[in-house]
Amino acid sequence: MRFLRPPKGEYSERSLALTNKLGYCNLFWSFAYDDWYRDRQRGADYAYNIVMRNIHNGAVLLLHAVSRDNAEALDSIIKGTLEKGYEFGAPEDLLQLLKAGSE
Repeated sequence: MRFLRPPKGEYSERSLALTNKLGYCNLFWSFAYDDWYRDRQRGADYAYNIVMRNIHNGAVLLLHAVSRDNAEALDSIIKGTLEKGYEFGAPEDLLQLLKAGSE
């Protein structure tokens, strides 16, 4: 495991330093919505629309696996994102972009 997503996105300078010292890269998301409530499902169309309204270059989406809405919308999200010209990549790809931008 190389990447770490701090639960709830909560971190401190100490936790960042410690995880960095252990060789981990903390990875945060640029988009999330309240999809973790199992009793508050709003449908696949809702999930699709909220993701598509917020998609952007370099987006890191946090979609919780407990959401039936996400599961039902995922195929459409992938296809819709590709139709808009976006590509999917691995976290390592983001590291390469960051390195290139700092040079």
